[in-house]
Amino acid sequence: MKFLLTGLLATFAFSPLHAAEPTGPSKAAVTDPILLAMQQELDRERELLLLPGMQRPYFIEYRIDDYQGYDASANFGALVQENHNHQRVVRVTVRVGDYSLDNSTGRGDGSIELAPQDNDSAALRYALWTTTDEAYKNALRAYAGKQAQLKRFEKPPTEKDFATVTPVVSIEPLVKLDLNEADWKNRLVDASGVFLTDPQLRSVAPHVQMSSATMRAVVLNRFLVNTEGTMLRHGYGGYSANYSVSGQADDGMRLARDNGTTAAVASELESAEAFHKRAVDDVKGFEALRNAPVADAEDFHGPVLFSGDAATDILARLFVPNIEADRPGMGTTARTVGAYQSSYKARVLPEMFDVVDDARMTTFEGRTLLGAYKVDDEGVLAQPVKVVEKGKLVNYLIGRTPVRDFPTSNGHGRAVPGQAPGTASSVIVFKVANPLPATELHAKLVAMAKEQDRDVYEVETMSGDLAPRVLYRVHPDGTRQLIRGAVFDELDHRSLRSDIVAAGDDLYIKNNLGVVPETTIAPSMLFGDIGVKRATEEQQKLPYYAPPDAR
Repeated sequence: MKFLLTGLLATFAFSPLHAAEPTGPSKAAVTDPILLAMQQELDRERELLLLPGMQRPYFIEYRIDDYQGYDASANFGALVQENHNHQRVVRVTVRVGDYSLDNSTGRGDGSIELAPQDNDSAALRYALWTTTDEAYKNALRAYAGKQAQLKRFEKPPTEKDFATVTPVVSIEPLVKLDLNEADWKNRLVDASGVFLTDPQLRSVAPHVQMSSATMRAVVLNRFLVNTEGTMLRHGYGGYSANYSVSGQADDGMRLARDNGTTAAVASELESAEAFHKRAVDDVKGFEALRNAPVADAEDFHGPVLFSGDAATDILARLFVPNIEADRPGMGTTARTVGAYQSSYKARVLPEMFDVVDDARMTTFEGRTLLGAYKVDDEGVLAQPVKVVEKGKLVNYLIGRTPVRDFPTSNGHGRAVPGQAPGTASSVIVFKVANPLPATELHAKLVAMAKEQDRDVYEVETMSGDLAPRVLYRVHPDGTRQLIRGAVFDELDHRSLRSDIVAAGDDLYIKNNLGVVPETTIAPSMLFGDIGVKRATEEQQKLPYYAPPDAR
């Protein structure tokens, strides 16, 4: 239960918090009732918030995340779930000390509370007031604890705790949920039951143990004001439609086909016809997997070609998190955390690669990019960042928490709704010098098979844990055979650095509607030496009797 500093919050301060003049549109032109209420309460708190004998905050930030969501799912040709969600969350950050050394300890800083969903100014300001009180008390405790902890170390931190920035005023249009829900419910019902209604799929029906179609729609509008003078209203929308079919092979091995599309606007999702076809193709693909031979018991090390779809999964899992600079704990000399903490100015990819992260890149090849934005969630203008140049790591992505050699933000402070900002990519593009057309890249794979006089591998899609979901054994004559039950061995950061021998010109766009929206754009990649081996998972028993006849 909260304990309010009754009366103490009404203690007048001797001077207000300093705030630089913002750039951009005039605040006087702002009419948004949420921003106005936030600014009014912030102005009041900056004057009043001082506990006698304690430090005055040098920085206060109010953020409200207005989240709207819709999700629906259908199984076996019937709608099983439909939900609407609307929630507003207040997040208040209070910093005591100064930019060089303050109370910050990580993403747990600050306080949160549910906010009223209407625009009632009094209710909103009350929520801000109570949350500010808690955040201030937390900040004072954390600051005292941090000072005590720093006394254990011989050398103080070399970088500031919080980077200074130029204030920004940016008021973007509100984002609205734009989805034909009735139409999509029909699509989900149709797709999830396609194996029962399509005559060409009836032979597969007895082997299907789950057939599910899902739709997820998200809209987030974010409001932010702080004592530096920044005022923001921005947001994003994201839509994801997926189909999944799963079951078992005759030997008990569990198999699945699971894919879909993610877009920044609903109109860029698949049409009803394309979504239906996806379901049909996935059911056929599932049956093909059931009948495919199991991977060889003998381990393989050699050439593997990854499609653009599979390559973006690899890079998003192995590369991207390690260029997002997160400050290490106190007392360590490391620059950041993760696999690339010591890789600054060292080679992390082959020399053919350049990598740029550019949040200002809103479209590519006619598609809207989910990771794009004008201003990040810490009030820093978006900017392009060259991360890798000729294979060498030359920059990290960073927000307002400095790390060694990177004292300022490059506009990559991103926030999960209700949480403190961290560092995340936006639109990251992997560019290749002298890329090969897809046909030539595949021909190079076959040539390697002929030269080595053995089969090689080609990956079409991956699962979330970087196991191959659709994997082909490619013979020296160029023909290929679908196999199942394989995993990769030693697909890691060393592989990215040393084993990529060629890449295609077929840039693949992967919009990811994760905890923060991101976009990865990368080509197909040919690795010269990747391990492929049979999975060791224990097979499960088959159902004891057949499913009901639904025809």
